[in-house]
Amino acid sequence: MHTVAVLALDQVIPFDLSTPIEVFTRTLLPDGRPGYQVRVCAGEPEVGAGAFTLRAPWRLDGLEDADTIIVPGIADPSAPLPHDVRDALRAAAGNGTRIASICSGTFPLAATGLLDGLRVTTHWLAAGLLAAAYPALDVDPEVLYVDNGQFLTSAGAAAGLDLCLHMIRRDYGSAVAADAARLSVMPLEREGGQAQFIIQDHPVTPQGSALEPLLVWLQANLSRTLTLDEIAAQAGTSKRTLIRRFREQTGTPPIQWLHRARIRRAQHLLETTRHSVERIGADVGFGSPTAFRDRFKRTIGVSPHTYRRTFS
Repeated sequence: MHTVAVLALDQVIPFDLSTPIEVFTRTLLPDGRPGYQVRVCAGEPEVGAGAFTLRAPWRLDGLEDADTIIVPGIADPSAPLPHDVRDALRAAAGNGTRIASICSGTFPLAATGLLDGLRVTTHWLAAGLLAAAYPALDVDPEVLYVDNGQFLTSAGAAAGLDLCLHMIRRDYGSAVAADAARLSVMPLEREGGQAQFIIQDHPVTPQGSALEPLLVWLQANLSRTLTLDEIAAQAGTSKRTLIRRFREQTGTPPIQWLHRARIRRAQHLLETTRHSVERIGADVGFGSPTAFRDRFKRTIGVSPHTYRRTFS
């Protein structure tokens, strides 16, 4: 079983602390077994958490054999990192442990030096402070999370959910991650600077909305070459009204929604079939393999072949 150690530093943000605890403890494998053992660790017997004080059942030795360590955000990002915590994190990294941060948890993780030279993120409000404090980092305030392999960082609040679901998908595949997302009542497509790996097989349809029949129709016709005029005609409205309603009810223009839906379907096919990349591109409505590869890489950040090797 995969062990996740959540490191509670002084003045830990309760939301950031609870996110990995809830997500990982509720993750079940297809046979019903738990996917993770979660332990909360701290450097001191008691840790301040704003409205309450936390007594962690594990001390820093709980990090030693963990497969993953999560560093939640702290209320004061400029607080110095205790030497014993720094040493414990560096030792774990030396052993190959995966280490991730949520929100301002990037600050204490950066203080270890482990993130030097890497692209990272944090809450957008603190991105400037992070870049000034740690000039060796490549701080990207636009994305929801960054995966560097062994080290991962996420933006604030709900972006921690995106990060946890991404790690579950890395560990156990898309089906287990999708179940974990449903238990978290988490929307699987998020607007943001980074395309989300954790996406449901079908796009979010606002049930009961005026757009619901149209979105169902679009999903059923992904293989067709659809223009904005055709979509508006199917909806029985003008292009201008169509664009306005899409923005109001889905947060994105109709053609962008369609592109994302096609990429979602392609992700699912790459994970669950052995169809060629060329066939999958055609099946999801791209006119040429080159157009499909380019759109997939722009949206997901890797090529279809790399995605298949990672997640199939």
